Amino acid sequence: MWAYITQGLSLGFSAGAMPGPFASYLIGVTLLYGWRRAIWVILSPLITDGPIILLAVVVLRQMPPALIALIQLVGGIYLLWVSYGGVKRLRKGVTLEANPNAGRSALGRGLIMNWLNPGPYIFWATISGPLLVSALRESLLHGAAFLLCFYGMLLLGLAGYVVIFDRLRHLDQRVVKLIFIITTLVMLLFGLSLISQGITALITPASG
Repeated sequence: MWAYITQGLSLGFSAGAMPGPFASYLIGVTLLYGWRRAIWVILSPLITDGPIILLAVVVLRQMPPALIALIQLVGGIYLLWVSYGGVKRLRKGVTLEANPNAGRSALGRGLIMNWLNPGPYIFWATISGPLLVSALRESLLHGAAFLLCFYGMLLLGLAGYVVIFDRLRHLDQRVVKLIFIITTLVMLLFGLSLISQGITALITPASG
C-alpha cells in the first residue's frame, strides 16, 4: 500500500509542478480574474481525466500512433486559438476583470485544453496507467489510495500556482502585463510544438 501512496504522491507532485500549456493557461486566468475564478480551472483534471484514464488504460495502447499525432495536431491548433485570444486582449490592454461568468467560461476552456492535450493520454498510457492497473490488481483500496494521493498532490500543486500569481496580480499593472505576455507566448510555443510533432508523426510513417 505504501508503495502506491508514495508513487501517487511523487507523480502528482511532478504533474502539478511541471510547466505546460495548462499551467500557463491557469496562470493567465489567475492574473486576469483572481483566485476565486481560477479555482474552477483547477478542477478541470478531475472532470476530464476519467475518460482519459479509461482510454489510456484500456484502449489507447492498442491504437495506432496516428491517434496521438492527431490529438497533438488538434490540441496545438486549439492552443493557437487560445493564444490568439490572449493577443487580442493584449492589444486592448490587460485589465483585471470581475466578470461573474469568467469562472465558468475559464473552466470550459480548461476542459477543452485537457481533452486536446496529448500529455495526459501519454502520461496515463505509459506511466500512471500501468501503476493504476497494478494497484487495482491488489485491491480497489490500493487503486483508490493511488488515485487519491496523485490527485491530492496534483491539485495542491495547481493551487500553488493560483496562490502565487494571485498575489502577483496586485503588483504594478506593467508587471502583470509582462507576466501575461510571457504566459501567452508559452502557450503559443506549446501550440506550435504540438502541431509540428503531430505533422511529423503523421508524415514519418508514410515516408518510411
